[in-house]
Amino acid sequence: MRAWVVRAGENGEREQAALEEGMLLAGWLGLGDLTDSATRDDIKAAVAAAYPDEGPYTVGNWTGQLYRFVHEIQPGDLVALPLKSWLVAIGRVAGGYAYRSEAADGLRHVRRVEWLVKDIDRQSIHSDLLDSMGSLLTVFELSRFGAAERIAALADGRPDPGRPDADEFAATLTEPAKLFEEVRRRASDEPLTLSIRDFLAVWGIQRRYPAAVEQINNDLDARGLVTVPPFTEGSIDSRIAVLAGGSEPDEAGTSAMTRLSGTTSLPASVHSAVQAAGHLPDEESQAQTVAYRVSNLDSANRMPECVRVGDSLRTAMTLMVLRGYSQLPVLDADGRLRGVVSWESIGRAHMADPRASLQAATVRGQEADRSDDLLDWIGTIQQTGYVLVRDHDHRVCGLVTASDLTVQFGTRVRPFVLVEEIEQRLRRVVDQRIPLDRIRAVVPRGRASRVSSAANLTFGAYGHLLRTPENWSALDWAIDQQHFLAAIEECRQFRNSLMHFSPDPVTDDQLLPAQGLLELLRSLDPQN
Repeated sequence: MRAWVVRAGENGEREQAALEEGMLLAGWLGLGDLTDSATRDDIKAAVAAAYPDEGPYTVGNWTGQLYRFVHEIQPGDLVALPLKSWLVAIGRVAGGYAYRSEAADGLRHVRRVEWLVKDIDRQSIHSDLLDSMGSLLTVFELSRFGAAERIAALADGRPDPGRPDADEFAATLTEPAKLFEEVRRRASDEPLTLSIRDFLAVWGIQRRYPAAVEQINNDLDARGLVTVPPFTEGSIDSRIAVLAGGSEPDEAGTSAMTRLSGTTSLPASVHSAVQAAGHLPDEESQAQTVAYRVSNLDSANRMPECVRVGDSLRTAMTLMVLRGYSQLPVLDADGRLRGVVSWESIGRAHMADPRASLQAATVRGQEADRSDDLLDWIGTIQQTGYVLVRDHDHRVCGLVTASDLTVQFGTRVRPFVLVEEIEQRLRRVVDQRIPLDRIRAVVPRGRASRVSSAANLTFGAYGHLLRTPENWSALDWAIDQQHFLAAIEECRQFRNSLMHFSPDPVTDDQLLPAQGLLELLRSLDPQN
């Protein structure tokens, strides 16, 4: 048995018909009969034909919801219907999918249901389950926190027993819920926008590790939300919009994202993000994986100095001297790249004609998409010294130079060098002052014979080794043991975090504990 929610319209406009007729009503104005749609591809084709102006993300999202309604929901499953009155109705599915051609549009896609109870007070439902019911999707499964058994208990008149397990997610549940409520509260032309850094903080996360990205994606999918551009793209301080990507079409047959993209009063940064939603792949093929994108570099998200088609070559040369640039992009009126002017191209143009124009000195420029893998462009950047960056609308939005790569990778190497020096200093002092047999004592017995020095220890083993009073005394350090061991443990956790790939650089604040430990070790052993 599974538990589902099938909402009765964004504002509950179908709930009276659902309760009185004993029906689950899926909505989707203008969509025809899906009885013969045996596969997901069949439904996707029908959705795409009914809503030709929608992008692949919306078509894929709606396809998923309708496939659940037509095929995945089974007779005997439980269904919850949140009502406008702040009550909740619960029923048992009693029939398969049917299409009522004679009914009003929006009331045609149905499943029969036996309503078991129609007046459950939301205050009697624990916040985790209630939050799960609040998705902006029309059709979705309640799959977390033992939902099916808890819905069954409520249907039997028993209180919500609460989630059967307890994990770290429970402690942060209210924060994603607040994000969801803020998105829901806002008008369609005032989307929630925030930096990726602040977005991650909602989940208590500082960097985009694969496991963290998977967790956030699961939460967004469960609530019918989408970020545009995807939160996996861009630098940690890039701004994104959080939208209700899965809400059903309005009376005009358009999605929330399509309506918003036509709004002209939005700030430029928000409007650009919403426009990018039209380029999102569908829900199934979309893979918001953590990768090192061109857009992860700050300079890829910072509009470069440029000249426009029709400007004079004198203007370009003046800007290049004033700013110390080796090249400038040449853009058209729409912000799209028409070429690059460089000192080399200027020299070649003047050799042919001392009165050469900007057009004569303009040559083809290298242009990367902001979502491209950065590693694919490193060779080009090393060879040419730069690459221009374009956004989803093919407008120039940044410039990455060889200097940017040097700074970026220098920043990323620094934490590893710092941790390596800490380990080297620990190894040296342990080998000098603690006998080998006591070093071997902190290693599992089966591996002890293979330990020839402290170099064979894991970083975490130093904490166990130096917790022993005789080993600590052997160091003869005039410092507090407990604080030192706490610093070792904090550094161990920091070191482990470095081993998990993230496109986001380690901040100075995150480096402070390891830097403090290194400075302490340097003070204790100043000759090395």
